[in-house]
Amino acid sequence: MKISSLKTFVVDAYRANYVFVKLGTDDGIYGVGEGTLEMKELTVATAIERLGDYLIGKNPFQVDHHVEMMNRDSYWRSGPVLRSAVAAVEAAMLDIKGKALGVPVYELLGGAHRDRIRCYANGWFTGAKTADEFAQKAKVAVEAGFLGLKWDPFGSHYLTMSRAERLACIEIVEAVRSAVGPGIDLMIEGHGRFDVPTAIDVARDIAPFGITWFEEPIPPENIGAVAEVRSKSPVAIATGERYFDPGRFTELLDQGAADYIQPDISHVGGILEAKKIASIAQARYIPICPHNPIGPIANAMTLHLAASTGNFSWLETMFTDVPWRKEVVRESVSFKDGMMSIPTAPGLGVDIDEEACGKYPYKPYELRHYRGTLTNIRPEGAVAFYQQS
Repeated sequence: MKISSLKTFVVDAYRANYVFVKLGTDDGIYGVGEGTLEMKELTVATAIERLGDYLIGKNPFQVDHHVEMMNRDSYWRSGPVLRSAVAAVEAAMLDIKGKALGVPVYELLGGAHRDRIRCYANGWFTGAKTADEFAQKAKVAVEAGFLGLKWDPFGSHYLTMSRAERLACIEIVEAVRSAVGPGIDLMIEGHGRFDVPTAIDVARDIAPFGITWFEEPIPPENIGAVAEVRSKSPVAIATGERYFDPGRFTELLDQGAADYIQPDISHVGGILEAKKIASIAQARYIPICPHNPIGPIANAMTLHLAASTGNFSWLETMFTDVPWRKEVVRESVSFKDGMMSIPTAPGLGVDIDEEACGKYPYKPYELRHYRGTLTNIRPEGAVAFYQQS
């Protein structure tokens, strides 16, 4: 079997654009993957197309070897664009291999530890601005069955806040905790927005509300600074979505900078690389909770990682997605009792409709995180992409 074709698809997803790849083979089996990188989608699509120069004519079963060669021959070997592109084609090769062998991808990764994984919701807060609005929307998400909720209550603040501004944000946290009761995990997202003293102050402010973790409290570049925040925080620290080299995760863990690590399966270079990072964490008894708010194929990729990785703790799940997701992707995602089931079909268990992808072409989007418009991340008519039972 040889790879005979490579196609990319960049599809509007409102908050960003999905970046899909489809690899065909001379045996007629094809595989799909995703390498969505927010605000860099067209660049990643071009990088994927360049990888086709290497991949066409190769045996798709030699997945790990091809990943190593593509990294080697890039010369720069790293960066989120390259790693997202490699992640997409790696997933497509694993999809082909699973289909050819008649097994789900997790069987290629050592087999299943579990057949479902607990979920926390992101994006449940769409449109909320006030504490009361956050509280009401939190109730809806919990009624839908989610066991945890994550959100960023900090508006447009960056680096510092006055005490009065800080307490106004904490009122939102208090309102949500009051609305959902003590039995729901709450995760507070920082989006790397604070300096060290402000992050420590915020951690102390949110601690009384039983917060599961404070995520990315400061910008990611200086791991020593992240470790300083963790050393003084009464709340567990989670981070990792903006690291893409395994060496950075090793440094993160060696410096004791995080209680939970959050590699993005696309941005770190794919499923196999994420497994390696998980092993580094497992040796230190640290759980992984991957960053997973992107697209449908990335969700499937992350579910197979969840099945095959012992220290996988939580699955990040978007509460809703664009209504046209069901047109462009064929997926069967089951959600029950706060848990999402792992696909069992051969390969990744997800597919794309090429014609439908063309109906929703690329649109440029600006980062909303520091503009006070973060909660406007879903359009009118956004719907759940999973089947609840």
